[in-house]
Amino acid sequence: MLTAHGVTHTGYVRKANEDTLLVDHDLGLFLVADGMGGHSCGEVASRLAAETIRAFVARTRDGDKCTWPFGIDPDSSLAVNRLRTAVQLANRRVFRASESRDEYAGMGSTVVVALIEDDRLAFAGVGDSRVYAHTDAGLTQLTNDDSWVATILARDPEVDEAALATHPMRHVLTNAIGAREETEVEVGERTLAGREVLLLCSDGLHGALDDETLAGVLGNLGNIGSGGGEDEVAVAAEQLLRAALETGGKDNITALVVRRAT
Repeated sequence: MLTAHGVTHTGYVRKANEDTLLVDHDLGLFLVADGMGGHSCGEVASRLAAETIRAFVARTRDGDKCTWPFGIDPDSSLAVNRLRTAVQLANRRVFRASESRDEYAGMGSTVVVALIEDDRLAFAGVGDSRVYAHTDAGLTQLTNDDSWVATILARDPEVDEAALATHPMRHVLTNAIGAREETEVEVGERTLAGREVLLLCSDGLHGALDDETLAGVLGNLGNIGSGGGEDEVAVAAEQLLRAALETGGKDNITALVVRRAT
């Protein structure tokens, strides 16, 4: 059984919330998208991405005849293929929308998606939103950031991260939904452990809170005295949101907590 709860907040600086979150228990689909672009275009991009991904996952749920415009990887599971194609379709839709109207020019979005079937998790990501997993072994970041900072750290792990934190290019993304006609999609798959907890979030959350704080909140599920079930994941999501807001709320903040109960 899955329990999930998502929260999103504009923050204290931005005028609009361009994040989108999606929870669909029937499909086992969970998503966070962080839009970008002026004049509310980011909100349009993240919403289009979420709608497109959900539609394709729903269309392929029962194995009905369906066109796979980007082909199928025979070495990947059906779940991974579904997510990869869904995200690629979202990229194409946002890209074409950005070319259709002058006010949409340059809009885009990050996205992270989790698809859960029984004890199997498939996940995908583009941009710098993240999927984390928390188990008895601790916190693990499942997705990699498509960002300038991540690229520099991959090339030189010994680089001074404090210097990168103030670098003028620290917010530059190297990949995003809608940035170009085709995009690379990071995908992965794993078996869920026991009462594993997943966190899908925008950079407004993970940029404000360190791993120790995230692990502390997620690891405390089951001990927060909220009555169990969905109430507990709701409390955890709200705790993460409040903690991020307490750091200044300089960006839109979205946290989606998902737990598999054995």
